[in-house]
Amino acid sequence: MRLKIVQAGDEVLRQRARELLRDEILSAETQCLIDHMKDTMRDAPGVGLAAPQVGVALQLAVIEDRQEYHAKLNPAQLAERQRRPVEFHVIINPRIVAASESTVEFFEGCLSVAGYAAIVPRGQTVTVEFLDERAEPRRVDASGWYARILQHEIDHLSGILYTDRMHPRTFSTLENVERLWKDSPISAVRTKLG
Repeated sequence: MRLKIVQAGDEVLRQRARELLRDEILSAETQCLIDHMKDTMRDAPGVGLAAPQVGVALQLAVIEDRQEYHAKLNPAQLAERQRRPVEFHVIINPRIVAASESTVEFFEGCLSVAGYAAIVPRGQTVTVEFLDERAEPRRVDASGWYARILQHEIDHLSGILYTDRMHPRTFSTLENVERLWKDSPISAVRTKLG
């Protein structure tokens, strides 16, 4: 079942989501929500979806970066972004416990800011602790694009959109990003757009 993705301006996207208790995580209701979020993310398509994006203010997100999503990027772009496939998984009550001071900048979009993207600086690496869909504790060390996805989704759980972190003059339609900037280095885009 595909859920409705709420768009920027909806108040649920600007509030801190509530943590889930172990029994809530294991409940049929939460397990059903996870399944519907997975279907919604894949249908969109997207690489991550946080519960607030479907109108539910809970500390829960689903993530998956499928190989087929990499088809539009050439090998050099994939290497520059350190983008590799990420298997489907669920993060509940996540916390970033370590993040590199070094940042990288790339265009970033969001299913709740449909049709737009901007250059967003993110930490190159992060360590995240969370509970999985079985309420088991997990810890992941992520780098590159996976680290970006985690930071983006965890921001959603705190009421933060990428537009709060973007370089405002790089805000663009996805159509223009694809048409004008797809093959340009980010440094060149920043120089041209200021």
